[in-house]
Amino acid sequence: MRIAVTGGSGKAGRPVVRDLRERGHDVINIDLVPSPESPGPEADIPFARADVTDYGQTLEALAGGDSWPVVDAIVHFAAIPSPAHGTPDTVFRTNVTSTYTVFFAAARLGITRVVWASSETTLGLPFERPPDYAPVDEAHVYPETSYALSKVLGEEIARQVHRRFGTTILGLRFSNVMVRADYERFPEFWEDPQRRKWNLWAYVDESHVAESVRLALDADLSGADSFIIAAADSVMNRPSRELMAEVFPGVPVAGSLQGTETLLAIDKARRVLGYAPQFSWRELY
Repeated sequence: MRIAVTGGSGKAGRPVVRDLRERGHDVINIDLVPSPESPGPEADIPFARADVTDYGQTLEALAGGDSWPVVDAIVHFAAIPSPAHGTPDTVFRTNVTSTYTVFFAAARLGITRVVWASSETTLGLPFERPPDYAPVDEAHVYPETSYALSKVLGEEIARQVHRRFGTTILGLRFSNVMVRADYERFPEFWEDPQRRKWNLWAYVDESHVAESVRLALDADLSGADSFIIAAADSVMNRPSRELMAEVFPGVPVAGSLQGTETLLAIDKARRVLGYAPQFSWRELY
């Protein structure tokens, strides 16, 4: 396929661009700045500079013109990446506008599949208020920041675009993305479970991000839907049930939870997409 990756220069976008290219797809990185993997339009991975909050620039980048044909699918990662990366109004405005723009540009150009980065924050992060139950699943929606609200509204925009135009738009609610260098910090978390309670001690490896995108692009699905994407285990060296009892006493925990299993439920992604995250940080220790 010809696949455009918006935000392909970012932390999560780079491994996705690499993975798709390694698997034989023609990939275009659309971003405000190039990355080492796509330094320019004449390089191996084409780069298109565009602000995807601007509808005209987005249409032009996706349509390609003389540079490349209209793409077959979009992976939309361009966004302000967390509540800490801007003022609340800037985060909200940028993320909602870019998501709206990309989804409607896809519909205008007849691009029938969009996979995009929603977020674990839709689930109630940071968990200053205890979750209703654990592991939390896709129904546990409590946006607590402008960033989280922007992602919830992105999921609603996806439903609207599908109703109007039939575009299939699949949101991946990524946990905290880690690359291999990040795992050096994990032992710092083990003495104090309060440090990572904000996302129920979850994480997602860059390989899991790439896997979930690949599966969502290929899935025999239609409609607009969202899936939690996390590693199969937690960042901690203690049982997840024990952590819940200490930090969130009284919160119901599923009887099936075992060992250090993730407290962000990935059952739906496993069942519907075939998601099967293999790598764990424990392989490095």
